[in-house]
Amino acid sequence: MSDKDKNSAPRHVAIILDGNGRWAKKRFLPRAAGHSAGAKTVEDVCEWAWDLGIKYLTVYAFSTENWKRSEDEVKTLMSLLRDYLKNCLIRSRKNNMRVRVIGDKSRLASDLQASIEELERESSTCTGLNFTVALNYGGRDEITRAVRSIAEDAAAGKLDP
Repeated sequence: MSDKDKNSAPRHVAIILDGNGRWAKKRFLPRAAGHSAGAKTVEDVCEWAWDLGIKYLTVYAFSTENWKRSEDEVKTLMSLLRDYLKNCLIRSRKNNMRVRVIGDKSRLASDLQASIEELERESSTCTGLNFTVALNYGGRDEITRAVRSIAEDAAAGKLDP
C-alpha cells in the first residue's frame, strides 16, 4: 500500500464482535466453531489494520452481558481466550504490536489475568499497531466502577474538591 493510501486510512477502528453463533448455525456447525472462526478473523484483521496504516484497533470481544450465556458456552469462550492470548503474545513480538486489555479483569480466572498481565507487560514497548481488547466490558459497568473508584478516593482523602 502506498504512503498516500496509508495517510488516508482511519487512525482508529473499533469492532464489536458479534454473529459468530449465527455464522456457525448457517453452516450447520457448533457455536464453538463460530467463536473459533471469529478469533481467527481477529488475527487477520490485526494484520490488515497494520498493512492499511491504521494505528489503533479496538475489539469489543466479551461483554459483561456474555456471562449470561450457558455455562458451557462461557467455558468454551474462556478456553478460546486462553489460546488466543498465547497466540497474541507470539504475534505481538513478531509484529511489534502493543496489546492492552480493558474491562473488569477481576472476574476472569487467575491464569487468564496472569496471561493478560504478561501480554500487556511484554508488548508495552511495542510501537506498531496499538491493539485494545475489551473483555468483560460494559458501558454501565465501566461507569459504575469509575464512580466507585472516585468515591473510594474521596473517602480516603485523595481527591481535592
